[in-house]
Amino acid sequence: MPASHSCLTVDLQHGDAVGQLYGEHHGWLLSWLRHKLGSAHLAADLAHDTFLRVLTSRAHVTLLQPRAYLCTIAHGLAVNHWRRLDVERAYLDALACLPEALAPSPEERLLVLEALHQADAMLARLPHKARRAFLMHQLDGHTYAEIAQELGVSERMVRKYMAQSMLQCLSLSLAD
Repeated sequence: MPASHSCLTVDLQHGDAVGQLYGEHHGWLLSWLRHKLGSAHLAADLAHDTFLRVLTSRAHVTLLQPRAYLCTIAHGLAVNHWRRLDVERAYLDALACLPEALAPSPEERLLVLEALHQADAMLARLPHKARRAFLMHQLDGHTYAEIAQELGVSERMVRKYMAQSMLQCLSLSLAD
């Protein structure tokens, strides 16, 4: 990643500072994203979303490397985009196996996809072992003892992982 052109103190609540950041680095970020993603349209969307994230941030930071900061945000947005595509692809593959009479309507598909994206986002916020424990218990029906053995932790730790997971589920349902 090339070095940034300037050190910039940015009050990310102040539109002028974000405007300066945008003016100095938008073209570069767009080019970087196009190169990484191979899609001008997706690059434009993610560059827009990156600056929107910066603009809506409530931080006051000194950016010694503004491009590294923007790349970190853009990379996270790209990872989220790819994860959403994976979820959608898996759902559509599952639907393809259903008899046509059982296929959901387009509205139902949209609602299910939205719920799947929310669940995926919730799971992504969990630490790796907590996520694995939750999925092993909920999807595979493993007992806490089986999960503990598989993960190499105590049953007490599995209970802690499950509590973390349930708290995430609860926070997801309360956000709705």
